[in-house]
Amino acid sequence: MISRTRPRLARGRLRALTLSGSAAIVAALLVSLMPNLAQAAEPTLGAAAAQSGRYFGAAVAGGRLSDGAYTTILNREFNVVTAENEMKIDATEPQQNNFTFGNADRIVNHALNRGWKVRGHTLAWHSQQPGWMQGMEGSSLRSAMLNHVTRVATYYRGKILAWDVVNEAFDDGNSGARRNSNLQRTGNDWIEAAFRAADSADPNAKLCYNDYNTDNWTWAKTQAVYNMVRDFKSRGVPIDCVGFQSHFNANSPYNSNYRTTLSSFAALGVDVQITELDIEGSGSTQANTYRNVVNDCLAVSRCNGITVWGVRDCDSWRSSGTPLLFDCNGNKKAAYTSTLDALNSAGPSPTSSPTSSPTANPTSSPTSNPGSGSEIVGSQSGRCVDVPNASQSNGTRVQLYDCNRQSNQTWTYTSNKQLQVYGSMCLDAAGSGNGAGIQIYSCHSGTNQQWNLNSNGSISGVQSGRCLDVWSTANGAQIQLYNCNGQSNQQFRLVSRT
Repeated sequence: MISRTRPRLARGRLRALTLSGSAAIVAALLVSLMPNLAQAAEPTLGAAAAQSGRYFGAAVAGGRLSDGAYTTILNREFNVVTAENEMKIDATEPQQNNFTFGNADRIVNHALNRGWKVRGHTLAWHSQQPGWMQGMEGSSLRSAMLNHVTRVATYYRGKILAWDVVNEAFDDGNSGARRNSNLQRTGNDWIEAAFRAADSADPNAKLCYNDYNTDNWTWAKTQAVYNMVRDFKSRGVPIDCVGFQSHFNANSPYNSNYRTTLSSFAALGVDVQITELDIEGSGSTQANTYRNVVNDCLAVSRCNGITVWGVRDCDSWRSSGTPLLFDCNGNKKAAYTSTLDALNSAGPSPTSSPTSSPTANPTSSPTSNPGSGSEIVGSQSGRCVDVPNASQSNGTRVQLYDCNRQSNQTWTYTSNKQLQVYGSMCLDAAGSGNGAGIQIYSCHSGTNQQWNLNSNGSISGVQSGRCLDVWSTANGAQIQLYNCNGQSNQQFRLVSRT
């Protein structure tokens, strides 16, 4: 089982960073500061999102999978699915200890057979409980809830990208209090207990807390969820991500501090995911808001995916507000175009796949002593791993840039395999998959900040086993994770500043 006593981004983040020499390497920003190299625009939402290592998904109703017009759009545009209702408690355990997965399986199989990922929604929730659970209280309910979490997560073990373990546990309004639900009345630790049960049942899935009206950074509900996540991370409670439903309308409008909300949660060491996006409206106003939301996600490296809550407007739970990207006839709306354009503006993954298969991960130790300050120089480019504009902000993506012997290019490899810059910031992997961004973050004990400096000049993440990789030799080329291949774009040398 994967340890969760550390911040993680993609529930298995980067791995060991090795290089022939001293020790320090990359982290930082450029996405928002440097123009991207020219790239071909992708024609669909999923493909466009994948360029920056993200996904673009949709909530799916099993009953609509027999609708040819619906599945044509679904199969063309998206690469992650969430079951709208088929995985909720009343659907999967209609009678106590009598579990039914047929409808959910239909959605899961539709996705997996196409190579897509699945978000599991939801394991513990005060709403859509079956009648037998609604009438329970106290220890009986606590036991039944934990049994449900365990049984459902175990059934789908290995098939789920991320679980919404707990959904909507905080009250609306200005109190910042927990919702007075039957689950809350079993004890204030019920959320923690649910996460620990899910961790035991499906240890390789990311575990998320999911809620609505948490988009505005100034709201009491947002701050209450933030404080819970911060507490969980400090105590090693297994939480990997926070889901922002992001149902925007006149009563809960998009706010310009949305990016602050996403980045602030990410700074706690969790992924952030936009899980149920819909934006009521039409025309250019709706299109511009969709563009803003996508750009906010792209600006936060730990924001690793967006899901819209439905496919066409008429499929939406708020169909009168026409909140989605396709109209009822399946036509692309202005909001679709603005969303696709924003996704295509993000930095690309490598222009080609490795031409050779990775060999066993190198295991040699660095040749220089921990603690010395060094530049990390790309063997192919001759340029240094650089924090753009000498930023010291969490989440700043690192890049290649002309070596200048300044503090934003000086890295110290520590005895616990961290690459530190500025003394308190560490090279940090924003995910564990191919294309995951490399950034700087406040140092912590997580394995996504630990790197092996390998004898072949590569730097590999302890958590992911993948190597630091650059897709260009130019100034501003971003650094990412990719399968180790021994090629020169994954080789670095450490040059001592002393």
